Amino acid sequence: MKEFNRLVSEQMHTMEKLLFLQDELERCQSIEQQLKELQEEVKLESVQLEIYRMKEELREIHQVFELQTEEVIQSYQNSMATCY
Repeated sequence: MKEFNRLVSEQMHTMEKLLFLQDELERCQSIEQQLKELQEEVKLESVQLEIYRMKEELREIHQVFELQTEEVIQSYQNSMATCY
């Protein structure tokens, strides 16, 4: 059960990162829209690059989260198998 708890803890940490990055992405997209409206192309490009970077990071974190979910499930199943 220690392994299960460790994996869940890691997954919760990953979820915190995921939620933070999603919030940041939404914030940057809002700024992007405002800059588009103001026609500030230089600043807009910088924000668009940041959005791209965050989307890539978000994709990577999603992959980690999915792998952690599989590990948590496997650990739980293993711990349940040893109990019976």
